[in-house]
Amino acid sequence: MNEISRLSKPVAPAPEPVTKPGVPLEVAIALLRVAEFGLVILSGMFIASILGEPNSEMTAQGYTRVVLLAGIVFATLAESMGCYDVDAQFSLRMVWRRLAGSWVMTALFMLTLGFLLKTSDNVSRGWALSWFVVGGTSLLVSRALSTIWVRRLKNRGTFNQRVAIFGAGPQGQRFADYVIRNSRLTITLVGFFDDRVGDRIDRASLPAPLHGNLTALVSAIREGRIDQVVVALPWSADVRLQQVVSRLALTPVRIRLAPDLASFAFAKRQMVLLGDVPVMTLFERPISGMDAVLKRIEDLVLSFLVLALVWPVLLVIAVAVKLDSRGPIFFRQPREGFNNRHFRVWKFRSMHHDLSQVDRIDQASRGDRRVTRVGRFLRRTSLDELPQLFNVVRGEMSLVGPRPHAPSTRAGGRLFSDVVTSYAARHKVKPGITGWAQVCGWRGETDTEDKLVKRLEHDLHYIENWSLGFDIYILLRTIGAVVISREAF
Repeated sequence: MNEISRLSKPVAPAPEPVTKPGVPLEVAIALLRVAEFGLVILSGMFIASILGEPNSEMTAQGYTRVVLLAGIVFATLAESMGCYDVDAQFSLRMVWRRLAGSWVMTALFMLTLGFLLKTSDNVSRGWALSWFVVGGTSLLVSRALSTIWVRRLKNRGTFNQRVAIFGAGPQGQRFADYVIRNSRLTITLVGFFDDRVGDRIDRASLPAPLHGNLTALVSAIREGRIDQVVVALPWSADVRLQQVVSRLALTPVRIRLAPDLASFAFAKRQMVLLGDVPVMTLFERPISGMDAVLKRIEDLVLSFLVLALVWPVLLVIAVAVKLDSRGPIFFRQPREGFNNRHFRVWKFRSMHHDLSQVDRIDQASRGDRRVTRVGRFLRRTSLDELPQLFNVVRGEMSLVGPRPHAPSTRAGGRLFSDVVTSYAARHKVKPGITGWAQVCGWRGETDTEDKLVKRLEHDLHYIENWSLGFDIYILLRTIGAVVISREAF
């Protein structure tokens, strides 16, 4: 008996209907688009009828044109900013943020257009401001009501599609568990279908009922009981997979392929097309493209500005270091930077020259005899780090980022890279003069493994959540952290 006939042999009857066919969520979203476009138009015309200045150059027809243009601009921006994405229909916080952004950008666009066309003087200022407030408030209130309405309909299963899973193995069970746990999915899980029935499958361990084999599944589809089928077979079983899909392709339902078992470990990663082939993006290069350009501009502009302001301080420190103890003014030490590349970091010398370490580094501790009198003050105030501005200008460092450590530095007697296997992840970006870990109190000696783990957690949080605003916030907090800190010796 060939494979196709084996797959086609009926084993169990088709399932009874689980629910009525759902109403597509897209219908509700389409109504929402029309309603919000209408709100923009109606609020603008209503305010114009009350506050429009009859003696101004702007006629009622002119106000109508302005309102219609703004409505079109808002509809375009709201669509592009994801106000009508499926995930935004159930999260009021998310959709309010997107909706408010779209409305503000619409107002800015209209102001800019009026300025460029020299027509802004014809429009009543009171009307424009009132429309902005009333229109924005109407959009937020109406979306709050619609979100409550959509949530209620979803809880009743109104938008749910009836989904069957073909394949009751570990892959199908894991997919079913994901569907059951995810409350935002508009899915009613009909159950499992599998050609391996009987004693080969433990029905009691399945998270949903097992209804039958492939023939039973096709029968249920023909009777209008299923809207979508998810094939959950191992991707390595390509022959069996093609046989099942070719049979289901003759039915009028959506057919999808569940992730292979390995893909569940990266369930939140983005799928993109590489040509015509879908691939999963496991990790993006952080702070790349235009973000990297903006951060480099930030580093250069602020570094030159700081150098222009503090050069007298640098001169005074240099003289103090030279007079306090014998040796050079600056101390250059090898550190690990971006992409694990080594570079030499610049610092004011804070230790006696004959006691300074370059290769095997022991971090300074409280009362360290190697530290000079001037060096103790410089380290406590972090003024010894100021020459690293030159590292920033050279492109070896950034103003904000994970602090660079010497390759031989240890925590609890073990190398940093031996304590935490993901330690090298902090080298995805350039090291910084200051960083998120430092302003949160994790600076100074890293004498325990727990301290190193905390530093790494903060560094990775910075890398994953970088923004120019975050950088400025860290720079401002650095001043306070330096003033009150007692962790640097």
